[in-house]
Amino acid sequence: MSFIKKFTFLLILITNANLMVGCDSESIQVGAIDTDLDGIYDGYDNCPESANPNQEDSDNDGIGDLCDNVDFTSLPCENGYAGIYPCDGFDLIGYLSLEALSIGVVSGSLSGNDSWGWTDPENGKEYALVGVSSHTAFVDMSDPDNLILVGVLPTATVNSSWRDIKVYQNHAFIVSEASNHGMQVFDLTRLRNIEITPIEFEADVHFTEFGSAHNIVIDEDSGYAYVVGTRGNQYNGGPLFINIQNPTNPIFEGGYGEGGYSHDAQVLSYDGPDSDYIGKEILIGSNENQVVIADVTDKSNPVTISTVEYSNIGYTHQGWFTDDLQYFIVGDELDERNIGTNTRTLVFDLSDLDSPSLSFEYIGTNTSIDHNGYIVGDSYYLASYRAGIREINISNIENQSIVEIGYFDTYPENDNAAFDGVWNVYPFFSSGYIVISDIQKGLFIVKKNN
Repeated sequence: MSFIKKFTFLLILITNANLMVGCDSESIQVGAIDTDLDGIYDGYDNCPESANPNQEDSDNDGIGDLCDNVDFTSLPCENGYAGIYPCDGFDLIGYLSLEALSIGVVSGSLSGNDSWGWTDPENGKEYALVGVSSHTAFVDMSDPDNLILVGVLPTATVNSSWRDIKVYQNHAFIVSEASNHGMQVFDLTRLRNIEITPIEFEADVHFTEFGSAHNIVIDEDSGYAYVVGTRGNQYNGGPLFINIQNPTNPIFEGGYGEGGYSHDAQVLSYDGPDSDYIGKEILIGSNENQVVIADVTDKSNPVTISTVEYSNIGYTHQGWFTDDLQYFIVGDELDERNIGTNTRTLVFDLSDLDSPSLSFEYIGTNTSIDHNGYIVGDSYYLASYRAGIREINISNIENQSIVEIGYFDTYPENDNAAFDGVWNVYPFFSSGYIVISDIQKGLFIVKKNN
């Protein structure tokens, strides 16, 4: 708790005591309400609906233990640690375990996976959307030190270690590698004004024109979702095209199989340096053993523009464009384990989409496996499994130089090349709060301290 919070709380207790001492019962009844009849007026009670005359508050966050769903206190990054977690430049603001992201007893062991975020346009409230093996959790981040699980959306079929979430027009679109899962569509505005939490939701739409899928990508400009990593159809695991311009009425419009199985992708309405493709809808696929670039503007006739490979391929996993669309930064998921290198990040020059090239490789500071990475301005935020999240400054990328400037490590034991720790990072909230989903530990909220 900050000094201001502590001082305010102490002042409230002193004021409350002064009000009660020397006041007759008539003046108390006139001047105050004590709903739980514990001798503490509601205006000063840290848990006004449950009797707690001693005002127990184990984590010193101003919320009484009887009302506090989260036994957690924010931890600043001091001398290289936030509590037990190694850090540099990031404070730990909030936390919920996998169990706290669930309702009741969940069958089977829990594991965390993907995460995303939503900002309510009506009130600016931020929510973390967290994938768990059995469900999707919706978390109110209004007070990140006291995260609130608003509710959960159970898996459409069975549990799975893989679940992926994206947002378009205030709706969440959720896929999973669970058998016959299809795509769940959930209206996020339903999270508003819920008085009793958490609750178990049902999907607004269950789209079943495909079964399992590894990932989903959305171009918010065009209103199309691209489902990747599907099995058992004519597109060989390549992207499926789904029109979601009306979110609750998805329409299947074909797919693109020429590039083979696509593990992940980014799709956008192009306005980058290659004038030949201005205004086109461009897909960049991370396709296991190559990067594939395609024009998917015409859903009935997608066209391969080019492909690019690189040496020492382990598994071309995921990538993201720089803001100017000149560079595409890719993580290879298996090179660290198979080759023995430190974390390797590949930077491709895509200024000419017909002739892409590898610009340079960045070798990180540890041996962990890189997973998903996203770019905000000059910062590349990388979910790096056992090494947590790493912030890499890319302001000098044109000179083939990028450098790590901060991190928050949710797996303090070691940075070995293994599949534990951070799965995903969501760094796009205007507040600066960053969502981290950890496979074993659940949800972390961090924020840069500089």
